[in-house]
Amino acid sequence: MNANQRILIVDDDPQIRRVLRATLIAEGYEVWNARQGDEALDLIRGEKFDLVLLDLNLPDMMGIDVCRTVRSGFNVPIIVLTVRTDQSDKIAALEAGATDYVTKPYDTLELLARIRANLRRRGTSAQDVFVFDDFVIDLPTRTVNRDGEKLRLSPKEYQLLRFLLENRGKTLSHRALLQTIWGPDYGEETALLQAVIAQLRRKIEPDPKHPQYVVTIPWVGYRFG
Repeated sequence: MNANQRILIVDDDPQIRRVLRATLIAEGYEVWNARQGDEALDLIRGEKFDLVLLDLNLPDMMGIDVCRTVRSGFNVPIIVLTVRTDQSDKIAALEAGATDYVTKPYDTLELLARIRANLRRRGTSAQDVFVFDDFVIDLPTRTVNRDGEKLRLSPKEYQLLRFLLENRGKTLSHRALLQTIWGPDYGEETALLQAVIAQLRRKIEPDPKHPQYVVTIPWVGYRFG
């Protein structure tokens, strides 16, 4: 039932990661691990997860900041799994974009039930395969085919294309794109963003000089048209 559903565990405690991993694998999930926030964000930008289990106490950054960054760019359920029991922490996590909040020590059966409930709510509404004219973008397999030929995208090109696709029709600012793809320390490096946009257009646009997919919104950012 859980085949191919991918869960990312973000926790700096190796024992908790081992126990959670064993429990989830036994339930049929595909499980990934991260011990730091920046490691988790890199994985989320490059892979496709169905759910994230997130601790608030991480060695490099606050779990709340991880939650907020993920929510700004990706439609994935986030269950906070933490020792923090204060109501203020729960409210802060939910306002940052968490979909559920579970305190440690947790009951395994209850946690599994919450995971299933969050996955059901996510459902199948998120489109995974996009077809535009002569090319097909398959997010689960991270492949882009044009006229039957597989295109080779760099990790940043793929992450940028995926983020634009998942927000198709919306104008995304330079800052939002930079911070989502490169991290929270970026925001003003528009030349870097423009360079990757140009590379991506050369690969997916019929006429890169007159793009019809990755459209420039002057002085603001870009939109997948």
